[in-house]
Order: sequence, then structure tokens, then C-alpha cells
Amino acid sequence: MKIKTQLIELCQRYADKRVLGYKNEIELIKESIENNDKVSNEEDDSGNSKLLDDLEKNMTYLHDANKMREQLKLVRPNLVSDVAVLGSLIKTDSMTFFIALSIGKVEIEDAEYYIISLASPLGQLLKHRKKGDQFKFNEKSYLVEEVL
Repeated sequence: MKIKTQLIELCQRYADKRVLGYKNEIELIKESIENNDKVSNEEDDSGNSKLLDDLEKNMTYLHDANKMREQLKLVRPNLVSDVAVLGSLIKTDSMTFFIALSIGKVEIEDAEYYIISLASPLGQLLKHRKKGDQFKFNEKSYLVEEVL
């Protein structure tokens, strides 16, 4: 299915961009720490302390972004299932969801798609739904019209 392949490619670009961004941020922080070590006196470690905190946060974010990439490898564009699972495209009476990563609303070929994680609250509601099922999310009712 062409649209699922496009959505997966979009997810891949998103995950790659996040990984690259965190790697670049980590390199900048490491350079700043090195520069601070060369010019600072021993009494003023507050700058390095903040940088080390930022480094730790970005290392965690990078780890999460890499996990996101790994999760994406499990998504199969040719998957055929009657129920909503990872990689499913779920068309409802008002929105179309793609279960892969938590990205949110995207537009492809003048159509809107909501890319959501299976672990998200909405992903959990959609899990194992099939054509004809109804569910409620944020006080709004949805009818599943198709699972691809």
C-alpha cells in the first residue's frame, strides 16, 4: 500500500532527524565542557555542572530516539490484518490514524493522517479494533470504517 510506505518513510525521516539533532547537541555540549575546562578556575564548576546535566538529558533523549528507530523497524507496510496493530492504517468516520510513532498530524497528498504510537492512550484504544467497532476518546465518538 503506497500511503503506508509514504507514512513509514515520513516516520523514518522524523526519527533520523531527532537522532541527528541529539547527536549534534551532544557534540556541542562536549565541546563546551572541554572549552570550560581549559579556561575556568576550579572554584566555578556551576557552568560545567549545568552542561553535564544537559549532556545527560540529551544522552537520554538520544537513547529514546534510537529506540524509536528500532520500533519503526517492526512496522511492516504490507501487513494485512483485520484488527488494528502496529503498522495499521485505521480510517474512522472523522480521522485516519496510522499506528507507528508519536508524531501527530501530517498531511500527504492533501489528506490528513494522525501518526500515533501503539503505547499512547489513543493507540491503546485503537489496539485490536476492527471495521464496525466504535470507541470514544476525549468525549468524541469514532466509528472504525476500515483497517488496512
